[in-house]
Amino acid sequence: MIRSQSASSTEALGLGIDAGGTRTRWALAAPGGRIVAEGVNAGLSALQMGSAAGREAVRAAFTQLAADVLQHGAPARAWAGLTGFGGDAGDNELLQRWLAELLHVDPHAIHFCSDMEIAYRASFTPGEGYLVYAGTGSIGAFIDVDGQFHRAGGRGVVLDDGGGGFWIAREALRHIWRNEDERPGCWQDSPMAQAVFDTVGGSDWACSRQFIYGQERGAVGTLALAVAATAERDPAANAILHAAGAELARLARALIDRFGARPVALSGRAAELHAIIPAAMRAALPSGTVLTQRSGGAHQAAARMAIDTDIHLPTRP
Repeated sequence: MIRSQSASSTEALGLGIDAGGTRTRWALAAPGGRIVAEGVNAGLSALQMGSAAGREAVRAAFTQLAADVLQHGAPARAWAGLTGFGGDAGDNELLQRWLAELLHVDPHAIHFCSDMEIAYRASFTPGEGYLVYAGTGSIGAFIDVDGQFHRAGGRGVVLDDGGGGFWIAREALRHIWRNEDERPGCWQDSPMAQAVFDTVGGSDWACSRQFIYGQERGAVGTLALAVAATAERDPAANAILHAAGAELARLARALIDRFGARPVALSGRAAELHAIIPAAMRAALPSGTVLTQRSGGAHQAAARMAIDTDIHLPTRP
């Protein structure tokens, strides 16, 4: 899906990229911040840079993204937020070189950072508030007035990421298979289990095992859709979504305890799965905390950051 408006062929454009485990969104911004084109591509993660197959997948994703972008204009600078990005110098330079070659720009014109940095700036100015983001994973983020990034959670789905899409999917499968251990066949009486097994391709353990262990984490996270779809009909699904909201509130509370009371913004596709999640989060926050829910926009914020000449891209000696 690509949306575009007319842009002058002489305009300098900024490219913003928001890459998550499930999808990658991009936008082109003209001077002044007007978005002239945007689109959606396959998800990718900086964590994929740890293997040869993963690097090939990232390079292929960049190739398709660059081809789509260049149909609408040639960016002069790019600001890209990648899930799992930790600032490793070797990975950063390789990512810069790949994307620079594909976009025909100098590598120093491309800046990579955590996807949470651009998500935060889409919601707040530095020092203003706390962002809790729930996508495939989850994290609480705060950028202070000095530009320092502070986090709560966001340690990855193996360790935690409570309240994210993968966590919801894992909790559902854990609940279903523990019940099957005790009462084989009881899944037939559970709307959530029926929806989950429809998604994974069958009620045999082999289907669930392949689904959760044989795919990228973003694909596993999509199973949360089945949980949300049955929340009104299955108490177990309802309870999992309530627990997800409480997990997200924990991230906000950790930041509030460390840095003081500030407004909280909730963002991310997992947070939008069902109204239960933000409601449960709100109930678990300290009294008086202002909570707002915000949708997307990080790729657009990144595009505007790229075109803003007052925000200098870091250079390397």
